[in-house]
Amino acid sequence: MENDINKPYKICDVNREKKKGIVAMSLEDLLIKVPEKLGMPSENLTVVLESDGTEVDDEEYFSTLDPDTSLMILHGNEKWVPNMPKCQVSLDQTDDIALADKEQVASLVGRLQHNLCHISLLGGQDLELLSDMDPDSLADIVTDRDNRIILEHIKEASGRILLEKRQAQELWNCLKLYHQSVSNGPEDVSSP
Repeated sequence: MENDINKPYKICDVNREKKKGIVAMSLEDLLIKVPEKLGMPSENLTVVLESDGTEVDDEEYFSTLDPDTSLMILHGNEKWVPNMPKCQVSLDQTDDIALADKEQVASLVGRLQHNLCHISLLGGQDLELLSDMDPDSLADIVTDRDNRIILEHIKEASGRILLEKRQAQELWNCLKLYHQSVSNGPEDVSSP
């Protein structure tokens, strides 16, 4: 019987930080071995394809998987997210950007890789640094075309969010002035 043959699989956790090889003859067998391999609790586990998040929830589908298929193991409410490419960081003092700024840009880009939505939570100084960066001058931070595209998107998004935050601050200042003038009441400007 073909289902009684152990097949190798690659498993990882939701962050793709823990990666292990495992052999299993069934989905049930895999779920029994996962907690020890990845150091996860044994309950509320979900198996998905690491490449696209397709849930593997029955033995019949599991039996069709090729050997060495990459699987992600989710626990509880964890959700699959696509793998974002990592930027390789190498700093050189001779570039146009000051070393401290370059280190900060590299740190910000690294944080934003995991979730670009966090860009809206950055302060004005960080947004300004990102919107002023020149992706072409950061050749030692990005090593491939996809990472350059990510940098360009980060630059564009940070510039747009910075502009929106500045406009909101200006509007807030105008509203404060208006409120201040209304609360002072109309001044009597009649001549004596």
